[in-house]
Amino acid sequence: MANSNQNSGLFERAITYPDIDPQERFSRLVGLEEQKSRLTKILGLLVNPNGIQAWSNKFHPQANKIINTILSRPPLVVLAGDVGSGKTELAETVGDAVARQEKIDITLFPLSLSARGQGRVGEMTQLLSSAFDHTVSEAKKLKGADGRSRGAIILLVDEADALAQSRETSQMHHEDKAGVNAFIRGIDRIGNGRLPAAVIMCTNRLGALDPAIRRRAADILAFRRPNDKQRHTVLDSPLKSLGLSDLEIQEVVKATGNNGEQSYGFTFSDLTQRLIPRIVLDAYPDNPISGKRVVLIAHKMKPTPPFKEN
Repeated sequence: MANSNQNSGLFERAITYPDIDPQERFSRLVGLEEQKSRLTKILGLLVNPNGIQAWSNKFHPQANKIINTILSRPPLVVLAGDVGSGKTELAETVGDAVARQEKIDITLFPLSLSARGQGRVGEMTQLLSSAFDHTVSEAKKLKGADGRSRGAIILLVDEADALAQSRETSQMHHEDKAGVNAFIRGIDRIGNGRLPAAVIMCTNRLGALDPAIRRRAADILAFRRPNDKQRHTVLDSPLKSLGLSDLEIQEVVKATGNNGEQSYGFTFSDLTQRLIPRIVLDAYPDNPISGKRVVLIAHKMKPTPPFKEN
């Protein structure tokens, strides 16, 4: 994994795939199989079009127009949904799956939150333009003369609604509108150049994104709180390793879902980063973990409230 940052302030770090750490993190995202599969395939098409062209030549040689339509989509995918639903973790690790699928190296540039700037006139627009300049420059180096990708770039924009709010908002400052325009121009530059690059945007507020950006998305993947089956998938293996019975695990699954006190259940991160550690720390260092105690903890623990759009 590379952590060099040639553009200080633009990106949090640079991450190169394939790499074992993101591969393991990607595999631990249980309950998100559909999103993982769709995002891997979409990004594979966007950064390495030769893959689907080879598939078409093998199975559907008369489908050139359809394939060209698919490959003409803008290089943008939006991950939208509730807090703690796995959007950012998937965005930070999917590059490994794409790299292994397409058999190329991929570099992720996570746009730093400092790219929002300090509010000075023109600053955010300049920073966003610089981020896309660097992305385009690096992607051009990876596009072969025959159009084949020698590698690819993914630009990650987390909390995208803070940078790409709708220009229809009456309170929106001119500088913010200019920043959105710079964002759109950057996406179009990558797409028009048929470069081996793509942009992933994560947001808790899909409705706050500018309509022009939403229209440009090759796909919008929805992320929701886990249902009973997904919570069972997340909890079954770790709770069994702690000695809980199937019946006790079912009780925990039920306790972490919707109930009379709130209309929403636990998020994925509530389960993996809050509940399971709390179970372990409750018994450590003097007692073994008790199934009854685990069920009680699950009942008492409150899930993270949903993000509310104004």
